[in-house]
Amino acid sequence: MEMIVKSVAEVWGWLMENLFYINLFLSVVIVFFQRRDPKAVWTWLLALYFVPIFGFLLYLVLCQDFRKSKMFHVKEVEDRLRYPIKSQEEGIQDRESWFRDPLCRDYEDLVLYNLTTSGAVLTVDNTVDIFTDGVEKFQDLKEEMRKAEKYIHIQYYIIKNDELFESMIPILEEKVREGVEVRILYDGMGGRFMPKRVWERLRKNGIQVGEFFPAFLGRLQLRVNYRNHRKIVVIDGKVGYVGGFNIGREYISKDPKFGYWRDTHLKIRGSAVYALQIRFVLDWNYATKENLFKNGKYFGLSDKNEGKEAEEKMEALDIPKPELFGQRAGIQIINSGPDASNRQIRNNYLQLFHKAKHHIYIQTPYFVPDDTILSALKIAAESGLDVRLMIPCKPDHPFVYWATYSYVKDMLEAGARCYTYEDGFLHAKGVMVDSLVSCYGTANMDIRSFELNFEVNATIFDAETTQKLETAFLKDLDHCREITKKRYEQRGLVIRVKEQCSRLLSPLL
Repeated sequence: MEMIVKSVAEVWGWLMENLFYINLFLSVVIVFFQRRDPKAVWTWLLALYFVPIFGFLLYLVLCQDFRKSKMFHVKEVEDRLRYPIKSQEEGIQDRESWFRDPLCRDYEDLVLYNLTTSGAVLTVDNTVDIFTDGVEKFQDLKEEMRKAEKYIHIQYYIIKNDELFESMIPILEEKVREGVEVRILYDGMGGRFMPKRVWERLRKNGIQVGEFFPAFLGRLQLRVNYRNHRKIVVIDGKVGYVGGFNIGREYISKDPKFGYWRDTHLKIRGSAVYALQIRFVLDWNYATKENLFKNGKYFGLSDKNEGKEAEEKMEALDIPKPELFGQRAGIQIINSGPDASNRQIRNNYLQLFHKAKHHIYIQTPYFVPDDTILSALKIAAESGLDVRLMIPCKPDHPFVYWATYSYVKDMLEAGARCYTYEDGFLHAKGVMVDSLVSCYGTANMDIRSFELNFEVNATIFDAETTQKLETAFLKDLDHCREITKKRYEQRGLVIRVKEQCSRLLSPLL
């Protein structure tokens, strides 16, 4: 025992003697070997300075770089999407025969950007139902699951072992007995408190379960900073769900801590469902090492004549004749994550802000924008646009909440109007622009969602759907308290300190 203590003491002594050189080497690694935002780099260097060595270990756990990785790349889906992507690019560039609808013509550059940078095919045969209440959303989801004939694909960031999930399990087990394939994918961090016995029970009863970035050695999460924040359900390729609700009792307003849970979830029917399916399959394939792209039935293709039907299906994803616009919703499913070369959802938001002519409405539980997003919103407000931001009145993550509150000052000074939702907890994540285009999904308006989390949003090019979302937003104002400049300046010293400390850490939040 004495020898062990002596050895540890010698190692510690060596580290202390060479601390300057060790820190210098680690600083070089952080600065030169990974491309990151300069503010984030400086924040990590400060952490390394104040907590030597341990700060770098924390950096290794929190900041692995996946951008050069091919782990989410699947050749099958790339090959099948090459035709509609190329066809849509040519169609958008042919101004005489495409986008005669004024709405689509105004946003054709955004459609082209999402298409060329991330392969987000535009589909225009969709209908959209909107859920703002968790009870209604999960009642509808369970009804659709009961109708399933082929498969049910479920992906949530958080799945908790409570009454909501327990109410879903019997339905899923019954569908398995009927021959329906059921797959559940959850995030290793978000699902860390789910007892293993529950997953074992589901597997025993025929439900397939996958864990994204599983914990190491029990509950030790080596990728704690990278979370699969997506919430997707696809049933038989006919119905798709995407939005902010997770599976837990608080999401159906049964947690006294939060009260009423105000969120937004979309139910989609149409070809955009296959884009959600592709996203689920990519994540499932990575988590389980099973390649679902080999089976055409998950994309509306039969096993026989799959090649011919694949071509027909891909053609069906192509843009129809222009006169169809206005009858159904045009949707692009856009994804982002640390594996991507660009910040797709963030850039999509940025384009929407730049193109706004009348108003921008934003709902988000966390508002920690980068400089470019903040500048775009401030310029819009200073140019006379009606810019409104709605955030929660209470925190579920204190540091992020107080960082959010610090950015309210910037918005108020630019002339934007800011509100706190007082009737419970606001978790809706979306943007509405000019009553024409909206973007809702899983991404918050913060640096974490832009760069670190795996996210999915639906950009909806449809006035009717956008106006419904805006109606819900304006109705929410009845339950909000406006943050005026006077009210903001009245905050106490403790809150001011919390804001400044949290804002300093915002590149890491």
